[in-house]
Amino acid sequence: MQEQELRLIVRIAGKDLDGRLPVYRALQKIKGIGQRMARIIAYTFEKNTKIPYDSIIGNLPEDMDAKLEEIALKPELAGVPTWALNRRKDFETGKNTHHILSELDFDIRKDLERMKKIKSYRGVRHMYGLPVRGQRTRSSFRKRGSTVGVIKKDAKGGGAAVAKPAAGKDEKKK
Repeated sequence: MQEQELRLIVRIAGKDLDGRLPVYRALQKIKGIGQRMARIIAYTFEKNTKIPYDSIIGNLPEDMDAKLEEIALKPELAGVPTWALNRRKDFETGKNTHHILSELDFDIRKDLERMKKIKSYRGVRHMYGLPVRGQRTRSSFRKRGSTVGVIKKDAKGGGAAVAKPAAGKDEKKK
């Protein structure tokens, strides 16, 4: 077998990947594919092509790019387990799929619009730009300025605390 030259840029699923990385690490640069999913796709690719999952992606033959892209785009058809997919039991279709890149952005936007339309709790929180997952709002998520607190008044005067000059060297000389 002839030694291939290292390709520094490999295009998979419309995304340029660093050719110096192993397959499982390079796949993580695609939006919608995290650490676990990248490893599962790399192992599935190894099972189908007998190329090790940790081989450098720039050393792969160009015809293998198409097979890797096919697994990355449709992992449910390649035998990836259902629990690893990011769109299980989709609201509209009811199917288990895995979306990446612009499909994922579109689906997230569509889900948020649906939640806002039906005025669910999460939808209302998204509408007003407030935290959705139960975080505190007293000190975080303020658009302008910092926390709002109470300024304690001086106990005797009832007004603002007045600073008294400290007894220093000048007063001792008088």
